[in-house]
Amino acid sequence: MAPPFSRDEYADRLTRVRTAMEAQGFEALVIGDPSNINWLTGYDAWSFYTPQIMVVGLALPPTWLGRDMDAGAAAFTTYLPDEQVVPFPETLVQRRDVHPAQFMGDWMAGQGLDGKRIGYESDVYYLTPAAVGHLQSRLPNSRWSDCGKLVNWRRLTKSAAELTMMRQAATIAAKTMQVAWDGARPGIRQCDLMADITACMIRGTPEFGGDLPALHPLVLAGEAASTAHPMWTDAPFERDQTIAFELGGCRKRYNVGLARTVHIGKPPEALLTTAKAVGEGMEAVLGALRAGALCCDVHGAWQAVLDRYGLEKKSRIGYGIGVGYAPDWGEHTISIRPGDETPLPENAVIHVILGMWMRGWGMEVSETIHVRESDAVCLTQFPREVHVID
Repeated sequence: MAPPFSRDEYADRLTRVRTAMEAQGFEALVIGDPSNINWLTGYDAWSFYTPQIMVVGLALPPTWLGRDMDAGAAAFTTYLPDEQVVPFPETLVQRRDVHPAQFMGDWMAGQGLDGKRIGYESDVYYLTPAAVGHLQSRLPNSRWSDCGKLVNWRRLTKSAAELTMMRQAATIAAKTMQVAWDGARPGIRQCDLMADITACMIRGTPEFGGDLPALHPLVLAGEAASTAHPMWTDAPFERDQTIAFELGGCRKRYNVGLARTVHIGKPPEALLTTAKAVGEGMEAVLGALRAGALCCDVHGAWQAVLDRYGLEKKSRIGYGIGVGYAPDWGEHTISIRPGDETPLPENAVIHVILGMWMRGWGMEVSETIHVRESDAVCLTQFPREVHVID
């Protein structure tokens, strides 16, 4: 086992983060999002169930702080030397009278960070208000403020090495969707097909294996397809049922999303008409995507197609995607929707998902798209039409 990228790749990422820190007035950063920790150093383990942070200073090197039981993963997933891996004792795990963040705060104070301008990630699933409170109590002279999505925005533009990783994830996504297409038959239980789908995601290809995506694969069958994120059941697929599969592939925690729709039996006219609109809409989006395009203008290309068909979709249609851990593979930066005037940078990767959730049924088509200087390309090559099963 080894880090997935070179030392130079991680050094470049650190430089970009420090440049942003300096521009925003931070002398140190407390990172709680495991996706950002992974992106910055390669650290990879199922360790975010318990307090875990990465501390980065303008002079202080990136240092992982987490449970002693999980510290060993740094040795084979990062280039961090021993002094940049600081485990808290097992005696601090899930105690009512003490908190691991007290240990972390004391370590930070010992590094001379008390009195510094410290940014922290306030809007992440993993860094709790209790943990932040204990850190602040140990560094009472510091000036604490929310750093927002400082690291996330650095992740938006992908390197050549990241794009290679995502193309591998896209290959896994295509193999996985083929399993879904081949397995959706009347009488087959949703849970049985989901087991095959998950196995394919993890098995990957003979050349490279896969990971379970940060967003667990979804099967939206029949009435359940009228909403966005229902879980599968043990019910069998039935004739005259429309089924949306929201799947993907993941390689070294880099996620690629892929959604497609299947219908068992003769497809109703409403499905065919909606699918035609969605197909034209995807082509319009692809035609609008390029470096410098505004997110709202890309959405406008989609909306023009919907308007012609008299259809409505209230939710956004795309977002940045890349390295990620459960429960979400989105980067929490740009959104393809009205009003977002963010220009798309070259080498951004966007998951465009055109889900149409109707009354009693629904369908989905999505693509993970590489934004280039003057155009955009889909990472996965897989038919977009509704797959009809007789």
